[in-house]
Amino acid sequence: MQLKGNGRLESSLEAPERSGGASNEAPPPDPEVLEKARRRQFSAEYKLRILEEADACSQPGDIAALLRREGLYSSHLTDWRRARRSGALGALAKPRGPKGKRRDPVAVENEQLRKENARLRRRLEQAQKILEIQKKASEILGIPLNRSETGDDE
Repeated sequence: MQLKGNGRLESSLEAPERSGGASNEAPPPDPEVLEKARRRQFSAEYKLRILEEADACSQPGDIAALLRREGLYSSHLTDWRRARRSGALGALAKPRGPKGKRRDPVAVENEQLRKENARLRRRLEQAQKILEIQKKASEILGIPLNRSETGDDE
């Protein structure tokens, strides 16, 4: 509604003006895909250097400052100290993650037996073909075969 020069209020069919204030509409989502988080891995040398620095700390709060500066947790120091006591550098450099899959000895033996079985079947087929050829050759040449020697039960 607007006030006219003659003092009358007149309604307007136009849409009301919007103030530049907050909108009810949410901003469009960010299209950037975030990188998948990865587990941090520390080298044995790094672990030993941090442990030496932590051992050199003498004032209260020095270790906390070291941990904040390096982005570490106190549990890291605990685990690394335990590993250092049990086996020095070798224990500190142990790889993480799942162990390799061990094959079941029964499955390994089963696979070997299948291969041997297939090899023996091929040799048997070859021997049977050779015997058939020998039979045909003896028939063509007219040489009688002694049935007891061949072991065939035809």
